Amino acid sequence: MKRKSTGWLVVHCSATRAIQDVDAADIRRWHKAMGWADIGYHYVIRRSGKVEAGRPVDNVGSHVAGHNANSVGICLVGGLNNVTFRPENNYTPQQWTALKKLLGDLLKRYPKARVLGHRDFPRVKKACPCFNAKVWAKRNGFPT
Repeated sequence: MKRKSTGWLVVHCSATRAIQDVDAADIRRWHKAMGWADIGYHYVIRRSGKVEAGRPVDNVGSHVAGHNANSVGICLVGGLNNVTFRPENNYTPQQWTALKKLLGDLLKRYPKARVLGHRDFPRVKKACPCFNAKVWAKRNGFPT
């Protein structure tokens, strides 16, 4: 189904350890195994900084309950400590660079959109994306 509007660019994490370099195909398999039609995210940013396509960007995603119809989902691979499996901001410099570029490109396409982390939405009880995306976005000149 096509998305009619885009108000949010939502940053997520894969909730995998830093030593796991999963890709969009892996996440697609996980989401389909849960009964979803496809991968929930529109983009996946791997540990190398490579940006991979997920769901078609103009389609409704499946990544923030109650907000999928007006948002784009971006998943950073990582977010869990290698030993303790606890939430951790462990993204690579390449991922930060790729995230900035991708958000800049998306804001040209969706100029009214705002950047938030998954945990910034009401009733979300997750650490995802394991850093304060609102503060990071503001510091990098992105609207929140």
